[in-house]
Amino acid sequence: MSEFRLTQISDTHLGRRFPGLIANFDRVSEHIDADRPDLVVNTGDVSFDGPTSRDDVEFAKSRHDALPVACRYIPGNHDIGDNPTAIGPAPKPPVEEKHRQQFRDIIGEDHWSFEAAGWHFIGLNSLVMNSGLAFEAEQFDWLSREMARINGRPIALFVHKPMFLNLPDDPETPETSIRYVPQPARARLIEMFSTVDLRLIASGHVHQRRDFTYRHTRHVWAPSAGFRINDARQDRIAIKEVGLVEYRFRPNSFEVRHVRAAGQVDVDIEELLAQMGGEH
Repeated sequence: MSEFRLTQISDTHLGRRFPGLIANFDRVSEHIDADRPDLVVNTGDVSFDGPTSRDDVEFAKSRHDALPVACRYIPGNHDIGDNPTAIGPAPKPPVEEKHRQQFRDIIGEDHWSFEAAGWHFIGLNSLVMNSGLAFEAEQFDWLSREMARINGRPIALFVHKPMFLNLPDDPETPETSIRYVPQPARARLIEMFSTVDLRLIASGHVHQRRDFTYRHTRHVWAPSAGFRINDARQDRIAIKEVGLVEYRFRPNSFEVRHVRAAGQVDVDIEELLAQMGGEH
């Protein structure tokens, strides 16, 4: 295969009770149907609230199953719970093994790898990092084995949370610690990938579209496919809009295209909170 076309969607937050999010996903689905990439990757928060609603997870999977191309997934905090950080309040809800297993049972594998067009693709479950769950160590062991079989191929890494804001050693703060891969897991990941040709880190979670390069690694933050978070509730780092990201991988090179599907609407979080009523 000389070219591999991949579409990244993220933070779809699907649940039956949110018609605006469903409508945005339908527009994304129509775009994917017209474009027909080789693969769709959802980088997490596939469902609106997996830890409290199995139906959200089942509904989200049913909508993805209707897509005309194959999908891979990694979980977000809304799917399996959030990971603890060195500072800041305890996550609500915390990541739990039962929710990880629910994701695997309904959605599919929560970490994976494959090769295409001369590239090595890796998806990691970043929510178990710093959790102390048995799977945290198991995933790091699995990743070590992956590193041993790269054979010089460039790597594209998919995670839910961005690795960092600007620099690997950015300090964690109580306000932003849950936004990025937490320390010390972050430092461990960066050290592991320092020995290979990591070209791309694709993430979601922040609901802002961003694209920057640190050293030789390009960091692409996909926006939410579902909704935006207004400036009153979240500081503005980059572009706040709904959309998706398209990639073309060729041996030793890749292209990125930032896309908004025709008909997608910038649903604001306030609309969702109003629909939730007393849930939040």
